Amino acid sequence: MATANKNLSNYDKITIPSAKDFRFGIVVSEWNDSITNNLYKGALEALLDCGALQENIIKWDVPGSFELIYGSKKMIEQNVDVVIAIGCVIQGETKHFDFVCEGVTQGIKDLNVISDTPVIFCLLTDNTMQQSIDRSGGEHGNKGTEAAIAAIKMAALRQQA
Repeated sequence: MATANKNLSNYDKITIPSAKDFRFGIVVSEWNDSITNNLYKGALEALLDCGALQENIIKWDVPGSFELIYGSKKMIEQNVDVVIAIGCVIQGETKHFDFVCEGVTQGIKDLNVISDTPVIFCLLTDNTMQQSIDRSGGEHGNKGTEAAIAAIKMAALRQQA
């Protein structure tokens, strides 16, 4: 496993642009909310730690991970500098997992192709609940934190380009 015995959520603030002047949109799936709420907390804490202003962070909830696409599309219309799409899909007994994961992946990719606003992919696609726990503040860190750092860097890139 690529993340075994690693916490990938540590970051060096010196290497990250200030988030003070950026507006962030965060779209969070309500499905598997014990996981997505932890991912959101990690993202929010990292944004604030890197200088983002609370009033420049908009959070919207959507029912499930598939709805992240539409929520992100509508969030782009709020004139944010970057969107973070947070969700969690855990493998079950049917192919539903495959369809949702593929659909969300392609939908977020499409938004990045057609829009000038970056959309950060923070969708856990794990085999078990424990794997999701480990990646939402557990032994492998918090993917929400990592998504926030990526969002800051992409907002800065968008501003430069």
